[in-house]
Amino acid sequence: MNQSFPFRQVDVFSALPHRGNPLAVVLATDGLAADDLAEDRMAAFARWTNLSETTFLLPPTNPDADYRVRIFTPQRELPFAGHPTLGSCHAWLEAGNEPRAHDRIVQECGVGLVTIGRHDGRLAFAAPPLQRSGPLDEERVDRIARACALSPADIVAHQWTDNGPGWQAVLLESAEDVLRLAPDPAILGDIKLGVIGPHPAGSECAFEVRAFVPSLGVPEDPVTGSLNAGIAQWLIGARLAPKRYVAAQGTAMQRNGRVHVHQDDEGTVWIGGDCTTCVDGIVRF
Repeated sequence: MNQSFPFRQVDVFSALPHRGNPLAVVLATDGLAADDLAEDRMAAFARWTNLSETTFLLPPTNPDADYRVRIFTPQRELPFAGHPTLGSCHAWLEAGNEPRAHDRIVQECGVGLVTIGRHDGRLAFAAPPLQRSGPLDEERVDRIARACALSPADIVAHQWTDNGPGWQAVLLESAEDVLRLAPDPAILGDIKLGVIGPHPAGSECAFEVRAFVPSLGVPEDPVTGSLNAGIAQWLIGARLAPKRYVAAQGTAMQRNGRVHVHQDDEGTVWIGGDCTTCVDGIVRF
């Protein structure tokens, strides 16, 4: 059966088009045909787009949700990811949809319900609870150090920051140290690694972030919402970062990603970014 759906390609986490992280969005929200779209066709389309993530917006199954999203990398489906959350919400709103609540959009995905709001004129999602936290084991730290051509002493701190994708994060002494990295994917293997380092005081951004996920077919991700969410929960909770800051990501890939982080008075961490539609059309299956 041939099917056609509205399609958008959205640039996420940059106010400058083509400088953030692109996301392919298939708006299959109308009618039963959307649910008939086979998983293998979704996966095949995600491999074809060859972006870090491709999403499919579907009718919700939870009565409290505005829409449901399925998120695919070129290798597999993810229960949650950050830039697909913001980009999908942007595409859903741009298509003329209205949320049940005036100031909140509720997304249904593999980790449950994720709340999205507007902060300082940008979409921002509430960081989901960490599924795993705490320091990494010594063997894992040694492997990360070897993969990145570091000594274990170069790693200032480390932590599980897993909110679905399986993130593990290490803190280095400086943003300059982060930007010098060229990890060996063969040594890194299935580790989904986030690396963060502070910029000098007074810089535009407080931190530089990089994400390496070769096991998902993404050697380096340009800008990563889920990783930044987990890192923010870790660093703010450990008082290693202020309650409001901006992180840069994608610099090493000639991108201009900016992730806006803040923790509200209730303790919720919000991850925000600019979104711009760069491609608008129809996709045929």
